[in-house]
Amino acid sequence: MVAKMRSEAGLLKDSWYAACEVHELVPGRPLGRVIFGEMLVLWRTKDGRPLAMLDRCLHRNALLSEGAVFDDCLACPYHGWTYDVTGRCINIPSEGPEGRAPQEERRLETFFVREAHGLVWVWMGVGTQPDREPFPMPHHRSPGWRAYYMQTRFTNSVTNLVENFMDVPHTVFVHQGWFRNRSKKVVPTVVERTNDSVLVTYQQPNDSIGVTERILNPKRLPMVHTDKFYLPNTTRVDYVFGAEERAFVITSTCTPISEYETMVYTLISYKLGWFNPVAGLFLPYYTRQVIQQDVEIMEVQGRGLKHYGHENFSSTPADTLHLHIEALRNWAQAGGQTPRPEPVVNHLQFWI
Repeated sequence: MVAKMRSEAGLLKDSWYAACEVHELVPGRPLGRVIFGEMLVLWRTKDGRPLAMLDRCLHRNALLSEGAVFDDCLACPYHGWTYDVTGRCINIPSEGPEGRAPQEERRLETFFVREAHGLVWVWMGVGTQPDREPFPMPHHRSPGWRAYYMQTRFTNSVTNLVENFMDVPHTVFVHQGWFRNRSKKVVPTVVERTNDSVLVTYQQPNDSIGVTERILNPKRLPMVHTDKFYLPNTTRVDYVFGAEERAFVITSTCTPISEYETMVYTLISYKLGWFNPVAGLFLPYYTRQVIQQDVEIMEVQGRGLKHYGHENFSSTPADTLHLHIEALRNWAQAGGQTPRPEPVVNHLQFWI
């Protein structure tokens, strides 16, 4: 039986979703996760290969993530029913002195798994084969760059989160003094919607990004700021200074847990030359404070959405990118049964 959220996700589920960081999946220790309402257990074989299957024993639904891994098998903590790497039950201890396999085949649903860019990814499609690799988290191990992951649990949906991560107007209120202050400047913007992305370029080379400006851009080089959304669940925010002499990239991939719960894996990548080692001492603290401010405002919006729903939004030109994101995700959630949103380019401006 497929979880309701997953069954109603349309094409959104036919993709890779981050389940954990690579270092969290320890050999010999199963790990429980929830994606699209499905409880999953992840574990490794003796040679380190990651596996994922439904987190339920077929016997009495005890959680296999609380069980034991041995001899490339996973055993239930309740009655010891044992499953192999294909999800097949191969031993029931109560059926004999050494136990034995059930007379009829009993098998759990298993999932395709990949390790890439420091994350363990699970393909959540039902009866579909992966047709692409996981999202290439930028500069995870690029020469001259440093990077680290941050995991954050939000009480809001993927759509609202990816809009928040790409939203400039909110920064002068939610992140005032930390990231950007109200400057009463106009921001010319180009928004392009493709078949599977929304790409935004802000034409404001002299923009300031708060207290980190002196560190990220001490020479006051011209800055190019772009925000990008990639269907179904990932955003990339780039601040590039000069001819990429320095750069700061924030990439967030969102894993839905339930309708109003999402785990976000954010990769902070930075290229600051000789200042890289020093930046590593304070950037994790700074970025955690900024993300926590988004956690709080997303909880505030989430409470409103639970009461008023998603149908009564008012929009201005500054929300154009949100409308394009919603159009793509709504089309995908409908299973691609409606006309696909057409590619379009918008030139607009708003004030911050």
